[in-house]
Amino acid sequence: MLIAPSLLSCDFSVFGGEIARVDQAGADWMHLDIMDGHFVPNLTFGAPIIKKLRKYTEKPFDVHLMISEPHRYIGDFADAGADIISFHTECDSDIDTTLRLIVERGVKPALAVKPNTPVDAVLPYLDRLYMVLVMTVEPGFGGQSFMADMMPKVTALKQEIAARGLHTLVQVDGGIARDTIAIAAKAGVDVCVAGTAVFGAPDAKEAIDELKALCK
Repeated sequence: MLIAPSLLSCDFSVFGGEIARVDQAGADWMHLDIMDGHFVPNLTFGAPIIKKLRKYTEKPFDVHLMISEPHRYIGDFADAGADIISFHTECDSDIDTTLRLIVERGVKPALAVKPNTPVDAVLPYLDRLYMVLVMTVEPGFGGQSFMADMMPKVTALKQEIAARGLHTLVQVDGGIARDTIAIAAKAGVDVCVAGTAVFGAPDAKEAIDELKALCK
């Protein structure tokens, strides 16, 4: 199980230091949530901020675009240092075009689905994806409760990935904590995004170590 701390929960006044802190604490990836105030009712930050943060770690930047027209900004996020870019099946951009733009820039492509979206929405693109992100909260704000009823989506995805002989990763984002990560692990999740559970803990390394131990 890989742990990708969600920077949405960090102290933005020391953004770079927070990345360095969870890097040293054993984070596998850095999860960066990009929100436009339109696709979801919140605003975060954009590619210029990510470019400045890139120097604080060599860990992969997992960039989650919760924006209406992701195809317009793929080049910006690729230039900023994104290693993985996920965008939503529910967005206004053409999915095929957006995936092509991501791959052309040498970035790993991923598709995300909101809780009310059937997992079937990603299946036509599965062979082209590095990862599928199953949201386990409604996207937009951190600190929400984990939706365990999303786990059948994970199971269905893992079965389809295996049936096709693929190696696509499945990620979940939302409400991951000490009391929920084992549920995700049992369903077959490969990558867990954890915000408050890491940044709200007294010791980030202990928190990450415990989350990984609870998956075994």
